[in-house]
Amino acid sequence: MEGDTFSGLGNGTQLDGKVLQTFQKSFVQVQNILDQNRLLINEINQNHESKIPDNLSRNVGLIRELNNNIRRVVDLYADLSSSFTKSMDGSSEGDSSGLKSDAKAGNKRNRPG
Repeated sequence: MEGDTFSGLGNGTQLDGKVLQTFQKSFVQVQNILDQNRLLINEINQNHESKIPDNLSRNVGLIRELNNNIRRVVDLYADLSSSFTKSMDGSSEGDSSGLKSDAKAGNKRNRPG
């Protein structure tokens, strides 16, 4: 897929294969973190229901880990958003019918009169 282009956005915009690989890698990372969070939440719930003091105190560390994971997911999505924006800016340069003008037109809503 190296060097390939992808025009699956419906408006003729071309994306480099490396950009798509970066997106895929990021989405895999996000999914792995979310899977880990599901396990953490299950353990936190079990510890809470047990009401055993050691388990409850363990939840403090588990909740910190969960919060850090959530921060990582937010950062990954922010990086993805930035990368996507840069790739769209780069791919629409020199194209007078680029994504920017299409996106602006697509944001308008027609309200019933």
